[in-house]
Amino acid sequence: MAAATDGSIARVADAFLRAAAAERDLSPNTLAAYRSDLAQFTKWAARSKVTRVDRIDRTLLRRFVAFLGERRFARRTIARKASALRSMLAWAEARDLIRSNPASDVKVPKLDRPLPRTLKAAEAVALVELPPGDDPVGSRDRAILEVLYGSGLRVSELCDLDLDDLDMRAGTLVVTGKGRKQRHVPTSGPARKALRTYIAEARPALMGDHDVGGALFLNRRGRRIGPRSIRALMTKYLAAEGAAPASPHDLRHSFATHLLDGGADLRAVQELLGHESLSTTQIYTHVSTERLKVVYEQSHPRA
Repeated sequence: MAAATDGSIARVADAFLRAAAAERDLSPNTLAAYRSDLAQFTKWAARSKVTRVDRIDRTLLRRFVAFLGERRFARRTIARKASALRSMLAWAEARDLIRSNPASDVKVPKLDRPLPRTLKAAEAVALVELPPGDDPVGSRDRAILEVLYGSGLRVSELCDLDLDDLDMRAGTLVVTGKGRKQRHVPTSGPARKALRTYIAEARPALMGDHDVGGALFLNRRGRRIGPRSIRALMTKYLAAEGAAPASPHDLRHSFATHLLDGGADLRAVQELLGHESLSTTQIYTHVSTERLKVVYEQSHPRA
């Protein structure tokens, strides 16, 4: 607390970020974004001669939101910056640095919720079958794509998998999601087959003499694979086929949409995806409805 006692916005922001890193288990990317957002506000507020946290009021915050809009920041970016300020000021209020949180009722532009991009079932199946099975990298890539599409993992969740997270007998994975929350997800038959081949043959070849700990998926240098490498391998295979670009998250979207298309219960899909709120999962019902509309318009004589 000592670092925040002088009440300067910069000191309070720094103390808040240290506390958030220690207490809220935020990802490094989220912390970096918060740090950048608060630094921008601190610099902007100083131009209005506001340098102390107890001098921040609703009018100043509304002017900041308007400033961001005039600079044509995306709505989602403005919402994130407002969230960073709201969180910092709530933290300051809880520690009696300010009397109340002036950001509690500051409105930000409503977010557009574009429908997630999904692949057709045939396209997803064709993609996961593209990697060759006659070399270690191809075997690894096949296993990665089968798990992404077959279990609906976030790319970060897949990269964090260890060998001990895989239960071949039960056909499940222990996945550590956002907030370090764990969930058990099933694996598909093709994914289990690809994993067996990868673990028995390709992983030892990629590992070489390196000590990789328990990491399940390895890169060419024998280290735990990262999200950038997985995005790159998808780009490589799709470009070679002349297919439209797709991301690992598109496979996650496809996983959820194809489950709902097949009659899966929405709450079951929520559990499989690791969504905290059912409303987050409900966007996939809109995707399924759009698919039904296309089928209807193409098939019904009165459409």
